[in-house]
This record gives sequence, C-alpha cells and structure tokens, in this order.
Amino acid sequence: MDVSLLSRASAEVVDLHRFFVDWFDRRRADTTDFARFEHVIGEGFSMIPPSGQWLDRDAVLDHVRASRATFDGDFAISIEDIRLGWGTGDVIVLTYIEAQRHAGKQSRRRSSAVFTTNSSAPNGVEWRHLHETWLQMPED
Repeated sequence: MDVSLLSRASAEVVDLHRFFVDWFDRRRADTTDFARFEHVIGEGFSMIPPSGQWLDRDAVLDHVRASRATFDGDFAISIEDIRLGWGTGDVIVLTYIEAQRHAGKQSRRRSSAVFTTNSSAPNGVEWRHLHETWLQMPED
C-alpha cells in the first residue's frame, strides 16, 4: 500500500470535517462550496450512522445540503486517532474518532471509512463507505 494514499486519505478526513463545520455555521455557510462535498462522495457511496440506519449517497447529500447554516458559531469537530485499518493498491480503510461539540455539549464516535483514489478529488481520494459507532452519545 502506498504511504501517500494513507496521508491523502487522512488529510481528506480532516478537510471534510472542516467543510462540515463551515457548512453548518451561519456565518461561514455562504462562502462554503457544497460542490467540494459532492465531488468527494463517490458514486455508490453508503453510510451507516450511529443509529444503524443505511443511507445511500443521495440521502447523505440531501441531508447535508438541507442542514446548511443550522448552527450559530457553536459547533466544532476534532478528528483524533486516525489509523490504517487496511489498504491495498488504490483502496484504503481508515478508522478515526470524531469528537463534536455543539452548544456546550459533546459527543464522540469511532468511524471506519473506505476510500478509493480519484485524481480529480481535492486530496486525490473519494469516500466510498462510512460506518460510525457511538463512543459517547450526545449529552441531553
């Protein structure tokens, strides 16, 4: 497995979550390009959020598009503990912890993400599958 694939996929995880923070923030949403998100979510993408529901690419795009500017500067995401799960050729699986803070409340989830190479994507990879599991559910 190509070491640069690991670094490109790791950068993509961090960059996409930076996009989410900007997209969801009322003050920055107008200057955030949704096309970046659409471009890195590969055809056939699927996601299993912590609820266990199965979402296809269109459902994820629709949800994120509809959630634009829903927070008022009180949302942050940090990415921790990125690890190689598996990789070969132009496919890699990463695991990482996503810590969110919103309005003073925190949550944490462990994610496993599958990426394939795509030379036209910002970091040279696109998301193919994402599975998230709660480590710490959002506080009430």
